Amino acid sequence: MPIKKVLIIDDSPTERYFLSELLAKNGFSVSAAENAEEATAKVKAINPDLILMDVVMPGQNGFQLTRQLSKDPATQHIPIIMCTSKGLQTDRIWGLRQGARDYVTKPVRADDLLQKIAALG
Repeated sequence: MPIKKVLIIDDSPTERYFLSELLAKNGFSVSAAENAEEATAKVKAINPDLILMDVVMPGQNGFQLTRQLSKDPATQHIPIIMCTSKGLQTDRIWGLRQGARDYVTKPVRADDLLQKIAALG
């Protein structure tokens, strides 16, 4: 299934802007949420083809939200790529164990992210 609609979940306006611009320039339809609560509503409303998930957010963190989405039959088909500043190998392993398909550390390199998205599509 080709990836067209991407939901970015990140509490940083700068990161949301950077990722939104990058993806829009490459032909993706982009939505964004700044926390898990807003993200949960948007996932149900737009049914994205891909989620880019930050880890460090106020309230529910990205690991928790990834686990929740990957266990829910209504959303478990949506691939999640963690996009985070948490670059330790243990963080990467934990993110993948929560249900993420891939893991990218910030600052995100545009070509790396686009390759990872293409590999999922």
